[in-house]
Amino acid sequence: MAQIPVRDSSRPARRGNNLDDVRRNNLAVVLEISHARGRVSRAELTRATGLNRSTVGALVAELVELGLVDETEPSATNQAGRPSPVIVPREDVVAIAVNPEVDAVTIGLVALNGRVLKRIRYDTARVPTPEEVVNIVAAVIAGMQSELNASYRTVGVGVAVPGLVRAADGVVILAPHLGWRDVPIAEMLSAALKLPVTAANDASAGVLAEGQYGAGRGARELVYLNGGASGIGGGIALDGELFGGTAGYAGEFGHTFVNSAGARCHCGASGCLETEVRRAPLLALLGLDSTRSEELEEALLAHLARPEGPDAAVVDLLKRQMSFLTIALRNVVNALNPELVLLGGFLGTLYAVDPERLTAEISSGALPGAGDSVRFGRSELGNELLMVGAAQLAFKPVLDDPASVAVPPAG
Repeated sequence: MAQIPVRDSSRPARRGNNLDDVRRNNLAVVLEISHARGRVSRAELTRATGLNRSTVGALVAELVELGLVDETEPSATNQAGRPSPVIVPREDVVAIAVNPEVDAVTIGLVALNGRVLKRIRYDTARVPTPEEVVNIVAAVIAGMQSELNASYRTVGVGVAVPGLVRAADGVVILAPHLGWRDVPIAEMLSAALKLPVTAANDASAGVLAEGQYGAGRGARELVYLNGGASGIGGGIALDGELFGGTAGYAGEFGHTFVNSAGARCHCGASGCLETEVRRAPLLALLGLDSTRSEELEEALLAHLARPEGPDAAVVDLLKRQMSFLTIALRNVVNALNPELVLLGGFLGTLYAVDPERLTAEISSGALPGAGDSVRFGRSELGNELLMVGAAQLAFKPVLDDPASVAVPPAG
């Protein structure tokens, strides 16, 4: 496949003189705005960056030469004066996204504008080993090889893992539901695919995606909680940047203590959120297996709306799970005082059952001030969330330093 060579992000950037540093920084700012908005005019870039028009024009021209954006004529408008050209990220610049789970491996192809071009879910008969994940991903990419070579230029691979991932090298320290410990998944995939690979916790990748393209756009302090087959994870974004803590492990909200009489968790503690709030019992009560998890919300809402009324077991389970989720979210609000809390996966489904009640109970139970100012919502990106989030990991080196990209051949 046609790969875009970029500087190894593990090495310090080679710095030039101050003017060169400023130019590189401005180039990154312009590309980041284009990447986030999808379509942006030169006039909008000028306003957003505070740079003059000629400087913005030169930066855009360089990004065009690098093959990262296209500049097009604007559509007809009713505005007076000459319309400003429009800059759009190129859709042939792509990242490969990977999300291993306990029952499937999902692989996606995501364009620089955040659009998911392909999404392939490969169901597994058992929890996949790291070697099986690598083999599955390699086989899927091999099947796409001719198309990738002919139509795309690949930046790299991003992996969203349901577990603790060390930021420095992409080693999965612990993914208990997968049964992985000290797995160098980034290195393994890089060796198999011959591409740079970045790995992170799945919910941390998710918060990046929601902050960039979803319901979290514009939020300065964003907390995201995701519920999936492997339990509950979370991510924190501050001013658009992922807050990972010292080693990248921040956001493990699934291990918030919510029940003093709770079951023992795989982490060794008792009463953790993810032992009390789980997707599997909901699926079972509605007669769905894990391969039909994407049907959960539709099935649940339809069940609750039955003319004869819902089963008592379903109502009781929902009340129990929402009660523990409320406790955890109240802790999040009190500890972090975020502007916005978003729920994804099956947690988004719980929110959809009665959002007003859930929001009111959390806000009333939180400390004054924090509870008054926080907003709640759910993920907008749905099943594409982790594909977009994983791709963000792969795009980061290019977004940070567009000038490190090799200039593509003419034509």
